[in-house]
Amino acid sequence: MGFYHVAAMKLWHNPFMSAIPDQTPPPTAETLREAALRHLARFAATEQGLAQVLDRAVMRWARKFATQGGETDQIDSEREKSRAVIAAIVSDMRRIGALDDAAFARSRSLSLTRSGRSRRAVAASLTQKGIGAETLGEAMEEALGHRHDDEAKERELAAALVLARKRRLGPFSRDEGEMARSDAGEVHQRALAIFARAGFGRDVAEQALALDLTEAEDRVMALKSS
Repeated sequence: MGFYHVAAMKLWHNPFMSAIPDQTPPPTAETLREAALRHLARFAATEQGLAQVLDRAVMRWARKFATQGGETDQIDSEREKSRAVIAAIVSDMRRIGALDDAAFARSRSLSLTRSGRSRRAVAASLTQKGIGAETLGEAMEEALGHRHDDEAKERELAAALVLARKRRLGPFSRDEGEMARSDAGEVHQRALAIFARAGFGRDVAEQALALDLTEAEDRVMALKSS
Protein backbone atom coordinates (compact mmCIF):
# COMPACT_ATOMS: atom_id res chain seq x y z
CA MET A 1 0.00 0.00 0.00
CA GLY A 2 1.51 3.33 -1.08
CA PHE A 3 2.25 6.28 1.21
CA TYR A 4 -0.53 8.50 -0.19
CA HIS A 5 -3.08 5.70 0.07
CA VAL A 6 -2.17 5.13 3.73
CA ALA A 7 -2.35 8.87 4.46
CA ALA A 8 -5.75 9.09 2.79
CA MET A 9 -7.03 6.16 4.85
CA LYS A 10 -5.86 7.84 8.07
CA LEU A 11 -7.59 11.08 7.09
CA TRP A 12 -10.82 9.27 6.22
CA HIS A 13 -10.98 7.59 9.61
CA ASN A 14 -9.88 10.64 11.60
CA PRO A 15 -12.72 11.29 14.13
CA PHE A 16 -11.65 14.94 14.41
CA MET A 17 -12.00 15.56 10.70
CA SER A 18 -13.80 18.84 9.90
CA ALA A 19 -17.08 19.13 8.00
CA ILE A 20 -17.32 18.01 4.41
CA PRO A 21 -15.54 20.69 2.32
CA ASP A 22 -18.62 21.67 0.30
CA GLN A 23 -20.75 22.22 3.41
CA THR A 24 -21.56 25.84 4.19
CA PRO A 25 -19.78 27.05 7.34
CA PRO A 26 -21.94 28.60 10.08
CA PRO A 27 -22.19 32.40 10.34
CA THR A 28 -19.39 33.89 12.40
CA ALA A 29 -19.62 36.78 14.85
CA GLU A 30 -18.04 38.97 12.18
CA THR A 31 -20.50 38.02 9.44
CA LEU A 32 -23.46 38.47 11.79
CA ARG A 33 -22.20 41.89 12.85
CA GLU A 34 -21.82 42.90 9.20
CA ALA A 35 -25.37 41.69 8.54
CA ALA A 36 -26.58 43.80 11.47
CA LEU A 37 -24.86 46.92 10.16
CA ARG A 38 -26.25 46.39 6.65
CA HIS A 39 -29.76 46.00 8.03
CA LEU A 40 -29.53 49.08 10.24
CA ALA A 41 -28.16 51.11 7.34
CA ARG A 42 -31.41 50.44 5.48
CA PHE A 43 -34.07 50.09 8.15
CA ALA A 44 -35.02 51.45 11.56
CA ALA A 45 -35.23 48.55 13.99
CA THR A 46 -35.86 47.62 17.59
CA GLU A 47 -33.52 45.45 19.61
CA GLN A 48 -35.92 42.54 19.27
CA GLY A 49 -36.32 43.18 15.56
CA LEU A 50 -32.58 43.11 14.89
CA ALA A 51 -32.17 39.94 16.96
CA GLN A 52 -34.88 38.30 14.86
CA VAL A 53 -33.16 39.35 11.63
CA LEU A 54 -29.88 37.80 12.76
CA ASP A 55 -31.60 34.67 14.05
CA ARG A 56 -33.24 34.22 10.65
CA ALA A 57 -29.79 34.39 9.06
CA VAL A 58 -28.65 31.57 11.33
CA MET A 59 -31.80 29.59 10.50
CA ARG A 60 -31.15 29.98 6.77
CA TRP A 61 -27.68 28.53 7.32
CA ALA A 62 -29.15 25.68 9.39
CA ARG A 63 -31.64 24.73 6.67
CA LYS A 64 -28.97 24.83 3.97
CA PHE A 65 -26.49 22.90 6.12
CA ALA A 66 -29.10 20.22 6.77
CA THR A 67 -29.68 19.73 3.03
CA GLN A 68 -25.91 19.31 2.65
CA GLY A 69 -25.92 16.40 5.08
CA GLY A 70 -25.02 18.36 8.20
CA GLU A 71 -25.55 16.67 11.55
CA THR A 72 -28.46 17.80 13.70
CA ASP A 73 -26.24 17.95 16.78
CA GLN A 74 -23.88 20.36 15.04
CA ILE A 75 -26.77 22.54 13.89
CA ASP A 76 -28.17 22.68 17.43
CA SER A 77 -24.75 23.51 18.84
CA GLU A 78 -24.18 26.34 16.36
CA ARG A 79 -27.65 27.77 17.00
CA GLU A 80 -27.02 27.74 20.73
CA LYS A 81 -23.70 29.55 20.30
CA SER A 82 -25.29 32.08 17.96
CA ARG A 83 -27.75 33.22 20.66
CA ALA A 84 -24.95 34.62 22.80
CA VAL A 85 -23.27 36.17 19.75
CA ILE A 86 -26.51 37.85 18.64
CA ALA A 87 -27.18 39.17 22.15
CA ALA A 88 -23.69 40.68 22.22
CA ILE A 89 -24.16 42.30 18.80
CA VAL A 90 -27.51 43.81 19.83
CA SER A 91 -25.92 45.15 23.01
CA ASP A 92 -23.07 46.67 21.01
CA MET A 93 -25.45 48.28 18.51
CA ARG A 94 -27.34 49.81 21.43
CA ARG A 95 -24.10 51.05 22.99
CA ILE A 96 -22.98 52.86 19.84
CA GLY A 97 -26.45 54.37 19.31
CA ALA A 98 -27.39 52.35 16.23
CA LEU A 99 -30.32 50.90 18.18
CA ASP A 100 -32.60 53.07 20.31
CA ASP A 101 -35.95 51.55 21.20
CA ALA A 102 -37.23 54.79 22.76
CA ALA A 103 -36.44 56.86 19.67
CA PHE A 104 -37.93 54.15 17.45
CA ALA A 105 -41.13 54.17 19.51
CA ARG A 106 -41.46 57.96 19.38
CA SER A 107 -40.96 58.10 15.63
CA ARG A 108 -43.22 55.15 14.87
CA SER A 109 -45.94 56.48 17.19
CA LEU A 110 -46.16 59.65 15.11
CA SER A 111 -46.01 57.93 11.73
CA LEU A 112 -48.66 55.35 12.65
CA THR A 113 -50.96 58.04 14.05
CA ARG A 114 -50.60 60.08 10.86
CA SER A 115 -51.54 57.00 8.87
CA GLY A 116 -54.85 56.68 10.75
CA ARG A 117 -53.96 54.28 13.56
CA SER A 118 -55.57 54.70 16.96
CA ARG A 119 -53.51 55.08 20.11
CA ARG A 120 -54.50 51.55 21.08
CA ALA A 121 -53.39 50.19 17.71
CA VAL A 122 -50.09 52.09 17.93
CA ALA A 123 -49.39 50.56 21.34
CA ALA A 124 -50.21 47.06 20.07
CA SER A 125 -47.94 47.47 17.05
CA LEU A 126 -44.99 48.68 19.11
CA THR A 127 -45.48 45.99 21.74
CA GLN A 128 -45.36 43.39 18.98
CA LYS A 129 -42.01 44.82 17.89
CA GLY A 130 -40.59 44.25 21.35
CA ILE A 131 -40.85 47.70 22.92
CA GLY A 132 -41.08 47.33 26.70
CA ALA A 133 -44.08 48.71 28.56
CA GLU A 134 -42.19 51.48 30.36
CA THR A 135 -40.34 52.62 27.24
CA LEU A 136 -43.57 52.46 25.26
CA GLY A 137 -45.55 54.54 27.73
CA GLU A 138 -42.92 57.26 27.96
CA ALA A 139 -42.37 57.38 24.19
CA MET A 140 -46.06 57.62 23.37
CA GLU A 141 -46.65 60.37 25.91
CA GLU A 142 -43.71 62.32 24.52
CA ALA A 143 -44.81 61.86 20.91
CA LEU A 144 -48.60 61.97 21.24
CA GLY A 145 -49.22 63.63 24.59
CA HIS A 146 -50.79 62.22 27.75
CA ARG A 147 -53.88 60.17 27.00
CA HIS A 148 -56.23 62.66 28.69
CA ASP A 149 -54.59 65.86 27.43
CA ASP A 150 -56.35 68.00 24.85
CA GLU A 151 -53.41 67.55 22.47
CA ALA A 152 -53.67 63.77 22.66
CA LYS A 153 -57.43 63.89 22.12
CA GLU A 154 -57.00 66.12 19.08
CA ARG A 155 -54.46 63.71 17.57
CA GLU A 156 -56.74 60.75 18.21
CA LEU A 157 -59.66 62.49 16.51
CA ALA A 158 -57.48 63.48 13.57
CA ALA A 159 -56.23 59.89 13.25
CA ALA A 160 -59.84 58.70 13.21
CA LEU A 161 -60.55 61.17 10.42
CA VAL A 162 -57.62 59.80 8.41
CA LEU A 163 -59.25 56.38 8.70
CA ALA A 164 -62.63 57.89 7.79
CA ARG A 165 -61.15 59.39 4.64
CA LYS A 166 -59.60 56.04 3.67
CA ARG A 167 -62.88 54.18 4.24
CA ARG A 168 -65.16 56.95 2.92
CA LEU A 169 -66.99 57.35 6.21
CA GLY A 170 -68.92 60.28 7.67
CA PRO A 171 -67.79 63.59 6.14
CA PHE A 172 -65.81 61.68 3.49
CA SER A 173 -68.77 59.60 2.36
CA ARG A 174 -68.65 58.91 -1.36
CA ASP A 175 -72.21 60.05 -1.96
CA GLU A 176 -74.06 62.72 0.03
CA GLY A 177 -77.34 61.00 -0.80
CA GLU A 178 -76.26 57.67 0.65
CA MET A 179 -77.78 58.34 4.05
CA ALA A 180 -81.10 59.34 2.48
CA ARG A 181 -81.36 56.20 0.34
CA SER A 182 -80.11 53.74 2.96
CA ASP A 183 -81.04 52.97 6.51
CA ALA A 184 -79.19 55.78 8.26
CA GLY A 185 -78.97 53.82 11.49
CA GLU A 186 -77.45 50.81 9.77
CA VAL A 187 -74.87 52.94 7.94
CA HIS A 188 -73.96 54.67 11.18
CA GLN A 189 -73.53 51.38 13.05
CA ARG A 190 -71.32 49.96 10.30
CA ALA A 191 -69.11 53.03 10.54
CA LEU A 192 -68.90 52.73 14.32
CA ALA A 193 -67.92 49.07 13.96
CA ILE A 194 -65.07 50.02 11.62
CA PHE A 195 -63.75 52.54 14.12
CA ALA A 196 -64.10 50.06 16.98
CA ARG A 197 -62.12 47.38 15.14
CA ALA A 198 -59.39 49.96 14.57
CA GLY A 199 -59.21 50.68 18.30
CA PHE A 200 -60.98 54.04 18.43
CA GLY A 201 -63.36 54.80 21.29
CA ARG A 202 -67.07 55.38 20.69
CA ASP A 203 -66.83 59.08 21.60
CA VAL A 204 -64.01 59.68 19.09
CA ALA A 205 -65.89 57.80 16.38
CA GLU A 206 -69.05 59.81 16.96
CA GLN A 207 -67.10 63.08 16.79
CA ALA A 208 -65.42 62.04 13.55
CA LEU A 209 -68.71 61.09 11.92
CA ALA A 210 -70.40 64.33 12.98
CA LEU A 211 -67.85 66.76 11.51
CA ASP A 212 -68.43 68.57 8.24
CA LEU A 213 -66.07 67.96 5.34
CA THR A 214 -64.15 71.24 5.57
CA GLU A 215 -63.29 70.87 9.24
CA ALA A 216 -62.46 67.19 8.79
CA GLU A 217 -60.03 67.96 5.97
CA ASP A 218 -58.44 70.76 7.99
CA ARG A 219 -57.85 68.43 10.93
CA VAL A 220 -56.35 65.76 8.70
CA MET A 221 -54.00 68.27 7.08
CA ALA A 222 -52.95 69.60 10.49
CA LEU A 223 -52.09 66.09 11.66
CA LYS A 224 -50.15 65.25 8.50
CA SER A 225 -48.06 68.41 8.82
CA SER A 226 -47.39 68.11 12.57
